[in-house]
Amino acid sequence: MDQGIATAVADDTAADARRVVLFDFDGVIVRHQTLEMFFRERLSGAGRWRLLLALPIVPLVPLLIGSVRGNRFLGRVFLRVTTFGRREASYRRMIDAYARTYARRPGVFFRDAVATLRRHVDAGDRVIVVSGNDRQMVEAILDEVNLGGHELVASQTRGGLFGMRFIRHNVDGAKVRALEREGIPRPWSIAYGDSLSDLPLLKAADSAKLVNPTPKTAKKAGRALGDKLEILYWF
Repeated sequence: MDQGIATAVADDTAADARRVVLFDFDGVIVRHQTLEMFFRERLSGAGRWRLLLALPIVPLVPLLIGSVRGNRFLGRVFLRVTTFGRREASYRRMIDAYARTYARRPGVFFRDAVATLRRHVDAGDRVIVVSGNDRQMVEAILDEVNLGGHELVASQTRGGLFGMRFIRHNVDGAKVRALEREGIPRPWSIAYGDSLSDLPLLKAADSAKLVNPTPKTAKKAGRALGDKLEILYWF
């Protein structure tokens, strides 16, 4: 009995000793902002009338879209607008179907990202995908192509009187808090991100990898992260 307990403790200790490797999802594993693409699709054609619900903020969109806080606000607004009047079950069906169709499109995954993720899994690292996207979207995309061996920490949504809402929006500094809430302690060995909204995650890792940044983003990230930053160009 004591030997069994000792073995279990040893196994837990070994698991805890694994390197923790973090991957953002949109712009790192896949090429697009998939939730934004879902919004655009739902708001085109017959769903265009829904844009009237967002009319008061339309003049502000150019000012908001360039900032981390602005993008977070717009994400919350357009989730509501896109799902206004729909039941949660209907939203779940739509987003699952969209995600699986997206995953089957040619060229949507960065080949280098998939290869890197699999190398980390094969090396025994604890690989965690940390995304601001809706958890169901990310799960369905990765499941459709059988890309496994990782854990997932993502945004959570819930239905209500006025459509879906984020109950946990896993963006910016919220990614760090979400990992801590899940009991994933620092130090995190490596973090892969693609934008300035990932800076809190990258700062908290021993090694920061920035994927396909614009020159402006690379410059700002370099000032914030110093020598531990590595720029990657993935295809």
